[in-house]
Amino acid sequence: MKSCLFGGTFDPPHLGHLIIAQTIFEAENFDRIVFIPAFLPPHKNGQDISSVDHRMEMLNIAIRENPNFVLSDIEIKRKGLSYSIDTIIDYKAQNNIKTDDLYYLIGSDTLKQFHKWKDPKSILEEARVIVAIRPGFRPSDIPNWILSKIQFASIPRVEISSTTIRKRWSEDKTIRYMVTESVWQYINKENLYL
Repeated sequence: MKSCLFGGTFDPPHLGHLIIAQTIFEAENFDRIVFIPAFLPPHKNGQDISSVDHRMEMLNIAIRENPNFVLSDIEIKRKGLSYSIDTIIDYKAQNNIKTDDLYYLIGSDTLKQFHKWKDPKSILEEARVIVAIRPGFRPSDIPNWILSKIQFASIPRVEISSTTIRKRWSEDKTIRYMVTESVWQYINKENLYL
């Protein structure tokens, strides 16, 4: 089964995440996109993030109407810092999936720091890395040993970020059209980001 892992904090999951996932799903003919919320993102260590339960529930709400999207709690169950290489290896073992059928989606903004990740060379060997190009990206910023092993995908430009959503909400500004209505209702009901 040709699968693409899509990891992140998803605090909250927004329409940009869903548009990227659907675009990649169609462009690459995946069987499914697997959303993997981080238990503790290494790059956000020390930053205040919503509880795992809230992030899992919002993501579940956001993707439940798309049969091509699935939610995995693999990083939540493992606990600790959520390193991509650990997730890829665990996912392959648990799902009996081969490297050629497993893709790992990252954004081009993240790619700039990829060489600093835990075992970046192993990530490139264990999965096929697909990079969603974001505005302002220049391949010349990326080392050749990484560029030669990744695949780029063009996606629609969607200027939405979870950070902006949280800030707008805390300032009593609308987040309509940034998240699904059901996620908006959940944020409102649970008094998140205030």
